[in-house]
Amino acid sequence: MLRSLYVKDFAIVGEADIGFGPGLTVVTGETGAGKSLLVDALLLLAGNRAEASLVRHGCERAELSAEFDLGGRQDLLAWLRDEELDDDDACQLRRVIRNEGSSRAWINGRPVTLSQMKALGERLIEIHGQHEHQALLDRNQQLALLDAFGAHGDALEEVRTTARAWRSVVGRIKEISRGEDHAERIEWLSHQVKELDTHALTHEALAELEDTHRRLANSGQLVQGCAGLADLLDGDSEFSISRMIARAHGESQRLAALDPAIEPLRELLDAARIHVEESVDNLSRYQGSLDLDPERYAELDAQLGKLHELARKHRLGMAELKAHGDTLREELETLRNAGTLLVKLESERDELLGHYQAAAKELGKARRQAASRLGESVGALLSDLGMAGGRFEVELEPSGCDEPETNGAERCEFMVSANPGQPLRALRKVASGGELSRISLAIEVAALGLDDVGTMVFDEVDSGIGGAIAEVVGQKLRRLGSQRQVLCVTHLPQVAAQGHAHLQVSKSSDRDNTETRIERLDDKARRDEVARMLGGIEITKETLAHARQMLQAAQSGD
Repeated sequence: MLRSLYVKDFAIVGEADIGFGPGLTVVTGETGAGKSLLVDALLLLAGNRAEASLVRHGCERAELSAEFDLGGRQDLLAWLRDEELDDDDACQLRRVIRNEGSSRAWINGRPVTLSQMKALGERLIEIHGQHEHQALLDRNQQLALLDAFGAHGDALEEVRTTARAWRSVVGRIKEISRGEDHAERIEWLSHQVKELDTHALTHEALAELEDTHRRLANSGQLVQGCAGLADLLDGDSEFSISRMIARAHGESQRLAALDPAIEPLRELLDAARIHVEESVDNLSRYQGSLDLDPERYAELDAQLGKLHELARKHRLGMAELKAHGDTLREELETLRNAGTLLVKLESERDELLGHYQAAAKELGKARRQAASRLGESVGALLSDLGMAGGRFEVELEPSGCDEPETNGAERCEFMVSANPGQPLRALRKVASGGELSRISLAIEVAALGLDDVGTMVFDEVDSGIGGAIAEVVGQKLRRLGSQRQVLCVTHLPQVAAQGHAHLQVSKSSDRDNTETRIERLDDKARRDEVARMLGGIEITKETLAHARQMLQAAQSGD
């Protein structure tokens, strides 16, 4: 459940901190006041993409945050733990949008990607907007809604997985059995594999080759440099480091005998003498290992040259040649054993087809059952919404495709008869905007509550209706609010009167600035706002009385 929403410098909202409770919260205000900004803010906190135009004019950034009560939702708590975003039972979403268009997101104070915020937002908030009237006209969306209504997620995933696997196998069969003569390709691959097997090296072997080549290439400088270093460390000169340290060490011993405070210095010089002796020994051993071998250097140089040539030829790095050879070898073996592989793949294809047909049959059976239930539920609601005698059916027909499809073997069409005696017609062919709004609302209400989403948001889904039908819509939303938290942006007083809580959005302007305010209304203010929505230039006593009566009727209906 949504506990609070904070917005700052968002569109025309300067700053607003709004608390929410259970039940139905209605949001009203004059046209253009910015009622839908609350929905826009929640959409952004649910992972929608942001635009720079959403930042209030003259400001550097817009800030949005929302706090949710997870109410013991173990699935959400587990998701937060898996993503390492958990903070006891807290759930806070935060989004910052900068005026140059960039944005950042946080969950429980930790930076997250937009996909992570979207994944969590979809589990927290379900938003129904005016655009869904048009989305419901799309047959793919209709099939998706039917599957959601019937809870076909597992069955649909099995169908999709099997169809994708079948297509993959069929693609491999086509690739292998293109009817081409593979002899030329086999001959070319055999040559490449043999050449790479001969010359390509593992990462470790290549590193060792390059080190040895570099050492031999610089062996002359190394011999000369080591000789000079040996003379500096322990040469015949009285100024060699070993002799100078020996003298200093002897002098420190004499002074330490006079004053024990010199003893630490003597110990340091003693350690220095030992380090120099070890350095001389190590240098001596290294000099002995140096190999001035021109023939060996030429051999390694030729080997590296061949590797460079192969790298250019295959357009790869030298370190990648070994793995590339393994890949070519796999292709070579596949072509050499094409006949055997084809038999195996064809058997796998037939097995997957049988699996798909069985899974699609079960999904189709479940869809037909869900279609019947959805038709009955929506048909009953149509009568409540002023379309007495109206009918709604979900028509399923074969997709007509002989190959496995990821959405199953059926196509879906929502069929509607708005008036008694009229034949069923496709929903997408219903001409009346008001009828489409009511039918769409009936479908949405029938499909509500199919998941665990705790907060449902309706953005003027009651457009195109009014009068008694609007009151019925409000009553249904209020009843829904007894099961879920509901936030509804509305322009209808019949719906507004049904709210358990009421937010008013107002806009004020002066010469330099326009600002939207959002405030929670008390009982008196609610009456005045419902009266304003009832209409008329002047709010009369009769209008106020009507508004009071509507509010009282809504409360008495619980």
